Amino acid sequence: MNGKQKTEGARRIWDKYRFVVLAALAGVVLLAWPGGESREESVWQEAEPSAVRETLQEDLEEILGRIQGVGEVRVLLTLDADGERQLAEDSELSYSGSPAAPEDYARVCETVLTDSGSGDAPVVTRRVYPTYRGALVVCGGADRAEVRLAVTEAVTALTGLTADSVTVAKSQ
Repeated sequence: MNGKQKTEGARRIWDKYRFVVLAALAGVVLLAWPGGESREESVWQEAEPSAVRETLQEDLEEILGRIQGVGEVRVLLTLDADGERQLAEDSELSYSGSPAAPEDYARVCETVLTDSGSGDAPVVTRRVYPTYRGALVVCGGADRAEVRLAVTEAVTALTGLTADSVTVAKSQ
């Protein structure tokens, strides 16, 4: 085989498998990319439910205020359930006496911690986010039907509430 045939063979293989090779390279680059959390993501993951609600209210006020015709806006969310975090625990059971008929039990539980770079943080095994009961939005443009509709649709999309759980009222 001469050099020209080798080049043509390699060219045919490249033409046939180039997308596979490029996709594999893209995957390797994405896996190697440093994955840090933004401050906002860490707020949502580590915060207490009341802080999550307050952050969501502030975010809603900011984004709803950008909708044309809304004007100045205030948002109040009511919680149906606070949400919860279940933390990983390391437990140790000890007893005195024989294994067949122990006399006394003792159980020691410790929360599992991991080094998060800025100190130890608990390992969360399960998270249930807060669920909302209703929302009240007070804004300057609430006297216009299209503004009320746009605000209601935005709040329902962002909170999971139904439209009948969202009230949009005109501010003074």
